[in-house]
Amino acid sequence: VQLQASGGGLAQAGGSLRLSCAASGRTFSTYMMGWFRQAPGKEREFVATISRLGTSTYYAVSVTGRFTISRDNAKNTVYLQMINLKPEDTAVYYCAAGGQITTTRKTAPNDYDYWGQGTLVTVSS
Repeated sequence: VQLQASGGGLAQAGGSLRLSCAASGRTFSTYMMGWFRQAPGKEREFVATISRLGTSTYYAVSVTGRFTISRDNAKNTVYLQMINLKPEDTAVYYCAAGGQITTTRKTAPNDYDYWGQGTLVTVSS
């Protein structure tokens, strides 16, 4: 599966952005989907995951209550709605697909098989 992330940009602290990740192929619903991010000089970190049918989600503590992951299997797209953005949310955001994952609690990048190219989110104070 090929993934294309979009929707990044510049936002002020307290603002919002919505990221999208479009997947190619007809097997999108068979993949667990996740969002990760990587700030300059830091390792890639888990943000959120969503199950194949969208019935289960899991979030990093740092974004819980502010970010919402969702998916539309008919459109082969996963979303990340971000509100109340903080400067520490500044990073390149990546979507990822995992074919062998059976739980949303799999949060290590190595658990995921396919990655999008990333979209930059910059939050100014």
